Amino acid sequence: MVFVLFILIQAVSAFGFTKEKTLEKPNVILIMADDMGFECLSTYGSTEYRTPVLDSLAAHGIRFENCVSQPLCSPSRLKLMTGMYNYRNYEHFGYLNPNQYTFGNLMQEAGYATCIAGKWQLNGLSNKDIVPTWHDNRMPNHFGFGEYCLWQLTKSGAEGERYAAPLFEKNGELIQGSEDQYGPDFFSDFVIDFIERKKDERFFIYYPMVLVHDPFVPTPDSPDWKNAGDRYKKDTAYFKDMVAYTDKIVGKITRKLKDLGLDKNTLVIFTGDNGTHPTISTSTSQRIIKGGKGNTTDAGTHVPLITYWPDQIRQGRSFAGLIEFSDFFPTFAEIVNRKIKTDSKSFYPLLTGGKYQPRSTAFVHYDPRWSPNVNQYRNQFVRSLDYKLYQDGKFYGLKEDILESRLLDREKLSRQESSVLLDLQKEMDLHPKWR
Repeated sequence: MVFVLFILIQAVSAFGFTKEKTLEKPNVILIMADDMGFECLSTYGSTEYRTPVLDSLAAHGIRFENCVSQPLCSPSRLKLMTGMYNYRNYEHFGYLNPNQYTFGNLMQEAGYATCIAGKWQLNGLSNKDIVPTWHDNRMPNHFGFGEYCLWQLTKSGAEGERYAAPLFEKNGELIQGSEDQYGPDFFSDFVIDFIERKKDERFFIYYPMVLVHDPFVPTPDSPDWKNAGDRYKKDTAYFKDMVAYTDKIVGKITRKLKDLGLDKNTLVIFTGDNGTHPTISTSTSQRIIKGGKGNTTDAGTHVPLITYWPDQIRQGRSFAGLIEFSDFFPTFAEIVNRKIKTDSKSFYPLLTGGKYQPRSTAFVHYDPRWSPNVNQYRNQFVRSLDYKLYQDGKFYGLKEDILESRLLDREKLSRQESSVLLDLQKEMDLHPKWR
């Protein structure tokens, strides 16, 4: 009898049915570039920039073809971090209310060591008169990040920049870098150090990069960096160098994972917070794409999304279905076996080869509450893969008109288009109109 029981235990283990194996959780690193549309990566067809590290991650992971962000940084960050549509919790630009629950809180409560590095811009610095906690440097800890190294926490960009001679805050300490020091190196070094210190624990790292946001200036790999006086010389020609440095930093992090033997069971996610700056036009294999940051067009909301997890994603592939920024939160919740109410859909089954029903639509509520120049693009839309409906009734066919230059005539719609329009309108009606 004992012998039979031993054989059964061995068989169960061999087929991977043990509880321990099933529940093993990955480390998670979420890297988000600032102002980088999908067209900036060569894996998405860019012919202007070289991104070999990210291209390799895409080739050995999953490249998502249709990830829909918010059009601007703060709206995207709130939707990403909380899994909620902006009409629920976006109060004004650059502010995350302390009453919110983020994926940092989620992962920390699940036992993960957590940290955040890069751009914060969520303390309400633009509204100091109505935000009593704008100066509180413990806000990252409050939102579930055990450690942090951040730009624009309690000091605005006007008080200190992000690139050469950066001004940032690290676990309560205000640090002014020298003119020879480069902000993105500080943040990535902090991430590397955290990985080394937490290599024997489960960790969650959120790295909202400061690259590739303007000002477009030299990187340490640019020839003009040699002249200290040119390190804030602004020219869109440097954008190419900034994209290359972003790729270099991702390579630095993934190499560290491999060196420590952590790469197999670490889920690395790379995305962008919104479209590229409008002053940047990028040549791709299909067309030239003018950056659409701030606008609800495809160029303003279509961002790269790459997932790399060798333990689960053993063959590179692409996924053409829609993903929206609210989907990250429930994905992380499913990783740690938590049920969380959000406005979204977990894409965890896509990563593990499970059953997944693609979302039929993506919804964006965009009310930036920033400058008049930005607020003019305030809007709502629901889109499928091929069609897009705005809250004012404008209806576009994206497959043939990605620039949204030709309204579809409702009097001349095909039967299929009429059906799609009806479905999109039903989805739109589920959401509140402008307050």
